Amino acid sequence: MRERETLDIEDVTKNTKLLINNSPFAVEDVDFVKPGKGRAIYKFKIRNMLNNSLQEVTYHSADKVEETTITVRQMQYLYKDNDNYIFMDTESFEQQSVPATVVGDKAHFLKEGLTVVVTMWVDTPIEITLPITVDLKIVKTGVSTRTDTVTAQNKLAELETGYQVGVPTFVKEGDIIKVDTRSGNYLERVSR
Repeated sequence: MRERETLDIEDVTKNTKLLINNSPFAVEDVDFVKPGKGRAIYKFKIRNMLNNSLQEVTYHSADKVEETTITVRQMQYLYKDNDNYIFMDTESFEQQSVPATVVGDKAHFLKEGLTVVVTMWVDTPIEITLPITVDLKIVKTGVSTRTDTVTAQNKLAELETGYQVGVPTFVKEGDIIKVDTRSGNYLERVSR
């Protein structure tokens, strides 16, 4: 681990990563106020990178803050091991264990071989970013009834990851579909 670096408050800009109370924060907004008398005031909106909470903090000119290192790495999903997901760095081939609490609902879209971006704070994974869409195979679908309606009909389908999604009635078991990882919605059928 490298030495901690301190920054003069005047050098902090949007997207600077700070270490406050042993947690990494990303600066989202900087507001500078120079009163008629006294020291300048710096107001920051900062986001905790571990729990995503937003805070406002105030500093004065001549204050110092600690900068921290956040890196992003391309990693390939390998498998799940109890409450951890195992990824492999695509450059160094080192394996990294990511806790289920960090993966969260994104686990619905993880399949073996999928490449994701893992955000690291020092040596700790704090977030994974999925591709916007993933192609997943349907392993089970509900039965659809053919009725004359004006609106499109959907049925429930179970994907290879165990996630369930509403799909049009023409989609069958064994089809591969494109799913939006942001909303979890069906986009289109890729192949039969």
